[in-house]
Amino acid sequence: MRANGFTTSVVADGVAAYEHARSGDFDLMILDLGLPSQDGFTVLRRLRGERVTLPVIILTARDSVADTVAGLEGGADDYLSKPFAFEELLARIRLRLRAERIPEATVLRTGDLHLDLRTRRARVAGRTVDLTAREFALAEVFCRHPDQVLTREQLLSHVWGFDFDPGSNIVDVYIRYLRRKLGTDRIETVRGVGYRLRP
Repeated sequence: MRANGFTTSVVADGVAAYEHARSGDFDLMILDLGLPSQDGFTVLRRLRGERVTLPVIILTARDSVADTVAGLEGGADDYLSKPFAFEELLARIRLRLRAERIPEATVLRTGDLHLDLRTRRARVAGRTVDLTAREFALAEVFCRHPDQVLTREQLLSHVWGFDFDPGSNIVDVYIRYLRRKLGTDRIETVRGVGYRLRP
């Protein structure tokens, strides 16, 4: 772990694991289930009972479905059984740390256009605009790439999937729908290339 740039602390029993995890000094915990003094399930249950949100990856020799389900339902963020590939463990650690540090935005904002990803509502200049599911998906792609020219093929793959007929004019049709609802000047046509959301 250290060779891959991580600072680590190792403890040998469940009581110490619990104390370290609730100290607030760590970004992530790799937890074995077969610990002396207090097993990993108990440590995890106590932490989650106290609302400690530290990401926990269980790494254990117990590979039964029942143990995996018990670990995940008990509050673990991930579960990896031995034997395991170290590269996979590193990938899972990086994923959990990235999720902690970069929370996913729930509202995308581009100028006076706001898309709420939880409620699936759009607002333009303070007023709510009703969008269909497909219109919302298309608007979301634009809001995630403001001022970037997106080709019809990119929009097709993001919103309709790769299996959709690339010869279809469905993108152009939905661009017209969005312009009608969000404002005609908001989405710009870049001739011979695609479309761009003006920020």
